Amino acid sequence: MDFALSDEQEALAEAERAWLTRNDPLEARRPSLDDGPARLTPADIRHLAESGIIGLLTRDLGGTHVDLAVLVEEHGRAGSSVPLAELAVAARLLELLDHPAREDAESGAELVLPALGSMEDPALHAEIDGDSMRLSGRTAPVTGLLDADHVLLVAEAASGTEVAAVLPMGAVTVWTLETLDLTRSWSVIDVDVTLGSGEWRTLEAGTAAYVHDELATYRAFDALGSAARLVDLTVDYAGNRQQFGRPIASFQAIKHHCANMALSTEAARAALWAAAVALDDDTDTRSAAVSAAAAYAGDGTSTTAQTALQVHGGIGFTWEHDLHLLLRRIKVDELLDGTVSFHRRRLVAV
Repeated sequence: MDFALSDEQEALAEAERAWLTRNDPLEARRPSLDDGPARLTPADIRHLAESGIIGLLTRDLGGTHVDLAVLVEEHGRAGSSVPLAELAVAARLLELLDHPAREDAESGAELVLPALGSMEDPALHAEIDGDSMRLSGRTAPVTGLLDADHVLLVAEAASGTEVAAVLPMGAVTVWTLETLDLTRSWSVIDVDVTLGSGEWRTLEAGTAAYVHDELATYRAFDALGSAARLVDLTVDYAGNRQQFGRPIASFQAIKHHCANMALSTEAARAALWAAAVALDDDTDTRSAAVSAAAAYAGDGTSTTAQTALQVHGGIGFTWEHDLHLLLRRIKVDELLDGTVSFHRRRLVAV
């Protein structure tokens, strides 16, 4: 595939990186690392409302998944707690449903996040009885739920009918998880509600699978951003760290480590761009492109993080260094929205 980012996409990424640099998420998070899960800051909320990027995938803005991908990579690089991809996916679904919450969600006035059952072992089920629908079970982990106003639940009935319902956070039980990731909050939802006519909608067949593919792709893009930053940090450290009177970057073993990290990151980026293009085109090869990219990037970013830690040596283990925060983030990304082994199995089965 012959592909390159457009000038507009490069400018979009640069503008978001500039904002993230001015409002450094890791610097903002450090004072509260021991106080509990990460929360969105007032600056985050204001940026979402003023930039309009939540509605990027809607028809009004006409953005693409590649446009959103470059933004998600920047948030991963910065260690941001903003669930940008999830908010944008929810806004697209609300537009698809022509839901009353659509305008508030797109403007950032109300934060709506999507939640589905796990890709590997779905535990969220719908039972349809005439005009009513019972929604019960547990969702897969979702980031940012502690700051959400509503959750958009997507499930499948035994008949194969796919349904969606938008519920206020007070109508569900949220369990906050303790994970390796100190830069974001992660939660699961337990739900058992019966909804009447008008409180739920049916979806076009295949919508749930498409949303799963979206989230898997953006989870990997987030890890890619963190890995790319680790490459930069490692190269900079190797050029400045002296050993035996020479920068350790002059040692062949260190050169090989840095080269392998850069190669793995660039290859993962190419695979993920192909997945984003497949999401936009929505062809029969979409799931294969997504799983190939998620599996390759999941393995590659994790290896890059481990190599970065090895090159940094003792300083990489310190609480004050950003390396462990990005490494933790990558390891959690590797496990959610389909593990590497799951995507490899799915790829073989496609």
